[in-house]
Amino acid sequence: MDKFDLFSPLDYRYLSGGLRKRAEIYLSENARVHYQAKVEAALVRALSRQGVCSKKIALEVEKAAFNIRAEEVYAEEARIKHDVRALANVLRSKVSAQAKPFVHFSATSYDIVDTASAVRYKEAVLELVVPQLRRLLNIWIKIALREKKTLQIGRTHGQHAEPITFGFAMASHVNRLGKAISNMEYCAQKLEGKCSGAVGGYNASSILVKNPRKLEKDVMDELGLVSALHSTQIVPPESLLDLLHSTIEAFTVLANFSDDMRHLQRSEIAEIAESFGSDQVGSSTMPHKRNPINFENVKSLWKKFMPLMNTFYMDAISEHQRDLTNSASARFIPELFVALVVSSERLEKVCSNLVVDRAAMMANFDSSRESVVAEPLYLLLAKHGHTDAHEAVRQITLKAKEKGKTVFETASQTNGVMELIQKFSRPELELLKNPESYIGLCVEKTEEVCDYWKKRPK
Repeated sequence: MDKFDLFSPLDYRYLSGGLRKRAEIYLSENARVHYQAKVEAALVRALSRQGVCSKKIALEVEKAAFNIRAEEVYAEEARIKHDVRALANVLRSKVSAQAKPFVHFSATSYDIVDTASAVRYKEAVLELVVPQLRRLLNIWIKIALREKKTLQIGRTHGQHAEPITFGFAMASHVNRLGKAISNMEYCAQKLEGKCSGAVGGYNASSILVKNPRKLEKDVMDELGLVSALHSTQIVPPESLLDLLHSTIEAFTVLANFSDDMRHLQRSEIAEIAESFGSDQVGSSTMPHKRNPINFENVKSLWKKFMPLMNTFYMDAISEHQRDLTNSASARFIPELFVALVVSSERLEKVCSNLVVDRAAMMANFDSSRESVVAEPLYLLLAKHGHTDAHEAVRQITLKAKEKGKTVFETASQTNGVMELIQKFSRPELELLKNPESYIGLCVEKTEEVCDYWKKRPK
């Protein structure tokens, strides 16, 4: 099929060929069927351990499960109008008469569906999503350390605040992404599965084996999952909900970073820029434009997928032992993981060649250098005994602006203030005369954060 005949922009626009091949292993429709067949095979292996069938039959089913494709299952589903029974029928068609009875033996549909989803999402997160996010994290760490002493004016409410360094600003994103990655890893490891039958009470398996709980545990051990302490026809939704929430959390960090970088690329700020190809066009009508398209695209993808969290919460409500109101909506979960990886790959590419204009950062700082002394001035005045230092300095800033003088110069000529300034130590005076040195622990904190996440604690 021509990819441009597909409906999702993820397919025809955003997925690169390399990523498509890696994502297909876990998140395609063939992958969904493959993982469900894998659970069916794990069930037969567990049955063989309790003597319900032979090891030879378990191996036969496992071999057959490996060769099932979605196309076959969909053809059978079109005939019988049930997706999981279609899977069981196709699997049965590939094994001997002796093995047929043990396919899907004692299982209900969502023993297979929910458990398979847990396995593939766990593996997708740990083997596809997290490694990509870590690559981006490492690039952010490199930028933060490289720019740890690069002076930048801090901004709150869109206004110039106090001096920081660009490395310190990057360290904020490093820390947030590091925590999001750790949360995703933790939640992926805690995903639950079940093999407890149609209402969760082990009704069917109790007829077949002496220890239904061990049967379930054996299946989960085969698949690397945790058994739910209690289940109905479905796995309790919270473990998957936690993973999806942590995924949206990571996506939000990428979106916030992209938003910040987009603003820093504004013409009137111009502190950073995406690299621009020699043949790249920024506008269909304005030849001079160099737009932050990658940062904007990541923000736009986040806007599309973040609201899915509302759907995931609604999917967590199921009537009594189970209803079918999540059967369609849950099929869109793989798109969230794909979109996050697409966004991370895009930022990895952009950040690998991020242009940092240190001269522009210095110029923007210089435009406010005389006013940023207000905070240290009021603190030092209070330290040396002024009873209302904040208000005094506020009045001084207004007067300085009116007279076209610097804050420090005005303060040095203000009664009740200039006398206290004379008590300041030499380092205190140097700080007021050289506000670019007023960066606190920005350098040290940047190094601390980057060192912490280089070790990638889990």
